[in-house]
Amino acid sequence: MTKEPKLVCVRTCQGYDLAQIYKSKLQAVGIPVLLKYEAAGLVFGLTVDGLGQVRVMVPAEYAAEATDLLRDMEEPGEGEEEEGTTPPEPFLATEPDDNPPPDGEMTPPPFPKESG
Repeated sequence: MTKEPKLVCVRTCQGYDLAQIYKSKLQAVGIPVLLKYEAAGLVFGLTVDGLGQVRVMVPAEYAAEATDLLRDMEEPGEGEEEEGTTPPEPFLATEPDDNPPPDGEMTPPPFPKESG
């Protein structure tokens, strides 16, 4: 009979997608990973009240290595901004029109003429 390894939680995060990123990083270096979560959070897409919480579990003998590998990966909002840096400006999909219509009037786009 095979003895199951003792699993240790090396990271807790909000959301299944982020946990998959952690899992991929650990598996890439050969560390076996199990994600432990409430099924209701995944099925209903809930990430509040602990339902979206996912625990990244690894065998105890890999815990130190896994913790070191995940140390440089921070969850959004965890890290503090460095002094003297400013957050990036939001991306605007369209640039403002250089020649707006007079008095703020809106002009419809021209329609192609029907032939025939």
